[in-house]
Amino acid sequence: MSRVRIAIRDLSKTFVQGPREVPAVSAVSFDVQDREFVAVVGPSGCGKSTILNMIGSLIAPTSGEILVDGTRVGARPAPQIGYVFQKDTVFPWRTVERNIALGLEYRGLGRAEVVARVKEAVELAGLEGFEEAFPATLSGGMRQRVALMRSLVVNPEILLMDEPFGALDTHTKLNLHAELLGLWGSRQQTVVFVTHDLSEAITLADRIVVMTRRPGRIKLVYDVKLPRPRDVIALRESAEYLREYGEIWHALGEEFQERLG
Repeated sequence: MSRVRIAIRDLSKTFVQGPREVPAVSAVSFDVQDREFVAVVGPSGCGKSTILNMIGSLIAPTSGEILVDGTRVGARPAPQIGYVFQKDTVFPWRTVERNIALGLEYRGLGRAEVVARVKEAVELAGLEGFEEAFPATLSGGMRQRVALMRSLVVNPEILLMDEPFGALDTHTKLNLHAELLGLWGSRQQTVVFVTHDLSEAITLADRIVVMTRRPGRIKLVYDVKLPRPRDVIALRESAEYLREYGEIWHALGEEFQERLG
């Protein structure tokens, strides 16, 4: 029986801007099981990234609680968590291999182990030949691969991903979807993936949490029934994909319609 890795209970967050209070998230509760890939989707400003940042201890909840492996999340991030941010966040003064090695160096691993794990990560990401390249010479997709491998190389058990492919073109995004599914299939981390792209969520996730407009509440939790492994190209031509897209869009589209109305 699968165990709960992340438990979110009645979570709310209100930001204070001078005399004004801005409620971002309200009374959100859901669980993430071990080795599960959960995507969170919703209108812009609905608090998707805020939830992720609270799981990662980057900001504190106003009320409610988050448990990671049964321990309440506090001011310090849980050691089993890795984070991939919306921007690629690679350091421009470090080469590809030194960017990937950063977390390993912070953990004090020996030189031989660092070299071996970085070499494996470079191969997994298809970055051979670019080990000594600096980020300014790489494409956006390659920089995001570096950022992803920098998080994966420390072998996090739980991976938080905040719209990591949002700024990329469709072709690059689909390539990275395929790579991410391959890596997840072999390593089976628990993943919480925030995106504004419903197609991306269906392609990647086991379950999709659909949020309302701000303040974000859970409108729908949807179990994706598409079998794995998934071909990111052929998948979108299948009748099952189109059916699931339509079902989720019915709920998500209502939130956009309310905003426009």
